[in-house]
Amino acid sequence: MALNKVGDPIIRVDRLYKTFPNGVNALVNFSGHVHRGEVVVIIGPSGAGKSTFLRCLNGLEEIDSGTIVIDGIPLDEKKKNRLEIRKEVGMVFQQFNLFPHMTVLDNVNLAQIRVRHKSREEATQTSMELLNKVDIADKAAAFPDQLSGGQQQRVAIARALAMMPKVMLFDEATSALDPEMIGEVLDVMKNLAREGMTMVCVTHEMGFAREVSDRVIFMEKGTIVEMGTAEHFFENPAEERTRLFLSQIL
Repeated sequence: MALNKVGDPIIRVDRLYKTFPNGVNALVNFSGHVHRGEVVVIIGPSGAGKSTFLRCLNGLEEIDSGTIVIDGIPLDEKKKNRLEIRKEVGMVFQQFNLFPHMTVLDNVNLAQIRVRHKSREEATQTSMELLNKVDIADKAAAFPDQLSGGQQQRVAIARALAMMPKVMLFDEATSALDPEMIGEVLDVMKNLAREGMTMVCVTHEMGFAREVSDRVIFMEKGTIVEMGTAEHFFENPAEERTRLFLSQIL
């Protein structure tokens, strides 16, 4: 995948295949890499395999064959490796998946205490810093159903960041939001990109892709149709299928 970053890739994938029981080929000979600090945006039609690829990266979806290595750790059958990768790879989903019976602060604290083995005091300090970072510290004592969708998604981002991940995956993080709430979540994501967070984002927000991405990948039917810089992708795509897709959404 990467073009303009230096150093070794933090994510390497090689010849990934994934077929679902219904016969759908979600990933077909999918290969590439992502460098540290790089922002890669993946776009494509529904059913292209975009979300499946993200879920494979942190072991939520099993691959049929191929290899995934993240920060030198192979995602294989070893439980220790899988646990380590899940610590290092944060993921934000379309749905917020917050625990409804817990306050915002407790939602962000939970994994830090259980997985990172922090004291409650240490976790709370980190959580409040991150809630402030995503501009929602004033809601620390609120419960999820007292928040808007955009606020809940910002809490979900803070929760993922609390694990101090080396990579952040965003799976259409704004698609479940009302239009007026999309901007507040995209602003948080843009700030993370500017701070150098390694990010792989599946999104339909073309303005975000154009502004923030180092590279854009267009997928269809489990394969990479085209990839390149945002400038290349939006100004002069090489593939007719890419041009058709862009003409339909821009």
